[in-house]
Amino acid sequence: MTTPVSPDGPASGEPSSPDRDPWAPPSAEGVTHEPPRAPYVRAVGVAQPSNGMGVAALVLGLVGCALGVFIVLFWMSWVPAVLAVIFGGVGLSQARSGRATNKGMAIAGLVLGIFGLLAAVASAVLTAVLVDDAPTRIKEVKTEQRAEKKAAEESAAAEEKARHLSFGEPYTFENGLKVTVAKPEPFEPDAFANGHAKGNKAVQVTVTVVNTSSKRISVETGLPDVNDAKGASAELVIDGSGRQKVITGYVLPGKDVVGKYAFSLPADAADRMEVEFTPDALEWDDAYWSGPTS
Repeated sequence: MTTPVSPDGPASGEPSSPDRDPWAPPSAEGVTHEPPRAPYVRAVGVAQPSNGMGVAALVLGLVGCALGVFIVLFWMSWVPAVLAVIFGGVGLSQARSGRATNKGMAIAGLVLGIFGLLAAVASAVLTAVLVDDAPTRIKEVKTEQRAEKKAAEESAAAEEKARHLSFGEPYTFENGLKVTVAKPEPFEPDAFANGHAKGNKAVQVTVTVVNTSSKRISVETGLPDVNDAKGASAELVIDGSGRQKVITGYVLPGKDVVGKYAFSLPADAADRMEVEFTPDALEWDDAYWSGPTS
């Protein structure tokens, strides 16, 4: 008896197993099965972290601190400082409940806001103290200024008085030159004199300069000015007698030089005269010698 062959028959031509049902489904041997994949599910409604309050608290805290340390701007700092405290507290609460992830930023903003408020209060107190003390300080400054001005005026007056001397008294300039103007002596101009009017009184002025310093000093202005009793400038008399001598050049340490000059005074103003002299008109103020001419 012949065994029936399946219509599909063995692919290799081998005889079928007598125990196998030719109409059964194929065997699972040698077939690889992948595990089933989970179906893709799109996330819907996942909450994002709310970090805005922490950021705002930090920024406002920095602004509040920056304004609080300036005396003139402290009054503007309390608004951002208060907001920083509020936003920092809200941000910290959100971080604790898991709705925010920037807990450190919220704490920093809260702390900076508190510091900004303290700085604003301190600046306000300091400003109040300064404003309260301002009138007293202004009064003290004005008093000091008046005292300094009075001292300067008194010093200037004393210096001015010291530069007004009588004939024969010495005056020492700050460069060390000691100057003395002797009492005027009568002077008779010769026939060729220039600067002497008929009827005037001619006098001779003798100036002695002593160098009291340790270095040589140049006399830049060796010609005195003379005023008559009415304050008018007297004419310089120049003749050919050679009696006049102008001080020029250097004066050596410990040495002296003598200058002789003649001036013509109007008859109605010849009883007194004043002599002005300085060794350097650009550097030192004049000293004055005055007194009667006879």
